[in-house]
Amino acid sequence: MIVKHRAMGILACGFLFCLTTGIAAQEPVEQENPALRWEQDIQRFEAWDAQNAWPKNPVLFVGSSSIRMWKTHESFPDLPVINRGFGGSQTSDVLYYIERIVLKYRPRLIVFYCGDNDIAAGKEPEQVVQDYHTFVSQVHKALPRTRIVYISIKPSGARWSLWPKMNQANKGIAEFSNKDRRLFYADCATVLLKDGIPDDRFFVQDRLHLNDEGYKVWTGVVQSILEQAGQDNRR
Repeated sequence: MIVKHRAMGILACGFLFCLTTGIAAQEPVEQENPALRWEQDIQRFEAWDAQNAWPKNPVLFVGSSSIRMWKTHESFPDLPVINRGFGGSQTSDVLYYIERIVLKYRPRLIVFYCGDNDIAAGKEPEQVVQDYHTFVSQVHKALPRTRIVYISIKPSGARWSLWPKMNQANKGIAEFSNKDRRLFYADCATVLLKDGIPDDRFFVQDRLHLNDEGYKVWTGVVQSILEQAGQDNRR
């Protein structure tokens, strides 16, 4: 009888172990923040900063690969430019690293491009607009005089099917920008269209990223807005 009871006890313990481990396996696992995939890019910026002095009161270009690929120092040779574009980033990624790639430089002007990858990842236009609201709020909490230029999400052949949502986000951000004299909206979308569709002359082979001609067009639009924003900043 003692042996029998011991066997039953072992079976019961085994059953309870399987039951509890099964429940544990079904518990949701906390997902790693997707912004962490850019950590090495941010560390490279910090390594550069540790070896170099950045300009005082800079014009900071920040956002996704459309910023990273822009030869901003050549395009704006008379401005104290810092370029902190990285990968296929979304607005949420910039927000995650805002202390390390935006606020630390105390920029007087920010040129911001994000939203393209946000929509491509499935986010709704309202979320893109709200995330930009959050970015502006965090910047102005720390740097209330800083002017921010939002470059409109660009239409491209590769993501043309997403253009209605992208354009909706653009309109929402344009309306938001009109309510604050520290905010500026750069329509860098219309200039890339021909007969209502993206003009491939302005894009590299992937039909998503701009070529040198595309950046020349963007530079022309942004330059005039930076001049206006800079004048407002001196008031």
